Amino acid sequence: MYMPHIHNKPGQHDICVSGYIVKITEGDEPRIILHKHRKLKMLLQFGGHVELDETPWQAVLREIAEESGYDKNQLKLLQPCYNRLTSLPGVKLHPQPIAIHTYPAGGGHYHTDISYAFITSENPIRKIADDESDNINLFSLNELEKLASKQIYDNAKAIAVYTLTTVIEEWKEADLLLYKS
Repeated sequence: MYMPHIHNKPGQHDICVSGYIVKITEGDEPRIILHKHRKLKMLLQFGGHVELDETPWQAVLREIAEESGYDKNQLKLLQPCYNRLTSLPGVKLHPQPIAIHTYPAGGGHYHTDISYAFITSENPIRKIADDESDNINLFSLNELEKLASKQIYDNAKAIAVYTLTTVIEEWKEADLLLYKS
């Protein structure tokens, strides 16, 4: 489901979320899952706008389900190994993102994206939403590094490389249920 830009005047920001999913299967090297965005015609992680009635954590789980077909029960969230907060009294605590960054989104406005990392060993069980791209591919680190700027945005590629080289090695699996959606 596509949510239009709600902040489209010059200098305004939309909050977006994204999920970098790494598929790990026995005997194969880890591969990042990317889809070719229908409108942008670029390889991207799964994600989109945070809607007015949801938190960023709810939004990333919704976007992943819509765009990839993965159910949240098929994914493991990756979180840093240092002593991070796991709960706060009276408020919803969100997982630690792998990146929060702002980029120009056209028309003089911006997107601020909150990116999370996930791993799975499964194939998606849900149907991809009708208005989403079903052009989904898996990329090893070597294949990812060979992609040109005309195929994938440099910032998305850098986060994907970081996910494959650092996050899956140094972060640990955390239960998605720790973070209420």
